[in-house]
Amino acid sequence: MDNPVYNYSPILDRPPFKLPNNARVAFYVGVNIEHYEIDKPSMSITPATAHLVPDALNYGWRDYGPRVGVWRMIEALDKVKMRASVLLNSDACERYPQIIKAGLERDWTWIAHGKNNSILQTGMTADEERSYLEDVVSTITKATGKTVKGWMGPALSETFETASIIRDLGLSYVLDWCADDQPFPLNVDGVVSVPYSVEINDGIMFVGKALPGEQFYQMVVDQFDQLYKEGKESARVMALCLHPFIINQPFRQKYLEKALEYITGHDGVWLTTSDEIAEHYINTVKHR
Repeated sequence: MDNPVYNYSPILDRPPFKLPNNARVAFYVGVNIEHYEIDKPSMSITPATAHLVPDALNYGWRDYGPRVGVWRMIEALDKVKMRASVLLNSDACERYPQIIKAGLERDWTWIAHGKNNSILQTGMTADEERSYLEDVVSTITKATGKTVKGWMGPALSETFETASIIRDLGLSYVLDWCADDQPFPLNVDGVVSVPYSVEINDGIMFVGKALPGEQFYQMVVDQFDQLYKEGKESARVMALCLHPFIINQPFRQKYLEKALEYITGHDGVWLTTSDEIAEHYINTVKHR
């Protein structure tokens, strides 16, 4: 079937995309704060034990994030005065309140990212999905005191009803469709897609491809340099997509810090959040 979610739009056919202060690149850091159920398989560093219950090897590896890794992430972001755009499982609100507190102190943006990363929407009926999303959004709103504006499904999962449901809940953008370097409208009025990345993403780089830290740094720099060059004519969005149990392992930390220093050291870069990018696009582009 053809894609009913959004229409084809070649980037060269669009009017130039402008950012505040004529920035070339809008840069945000997407930090995944997730909870995993101990008796279900999920992202694993090795499949050898993924079928076991409990899977101490892989569960413990993932659990390093909220226990240790996220605090290194905070140090790295604080050094360059970057706010996180947090992909937040609602189960994390109750289980990791110290992380929520640290984020509120830093004015992080909170994006609804499902109940936990062991449950996907795929296969839910429309009524089941609506109830599920209502619970996720209300839990995050209550825990943070902030209005939730964005959605990203666990494993970037959606149904064909997701955009309509999140619109009804007051959300205005999704991150699931990694199809562009600029925001674009979905075929549900009031909902847009903001760029995310499955390649400039530590899960793919380190778990999927087993790249060394030096290559992570070089790929992030190369991504930025190309977007920065193209952004002179029409601005681009760069998302750096991270999981604290992966990128904030001790032997990788310096490469994250080095990459952040490189990007934030350039003029013409809007250091921002996914919420602000969506709001800017909706206010200045979609309705002009």
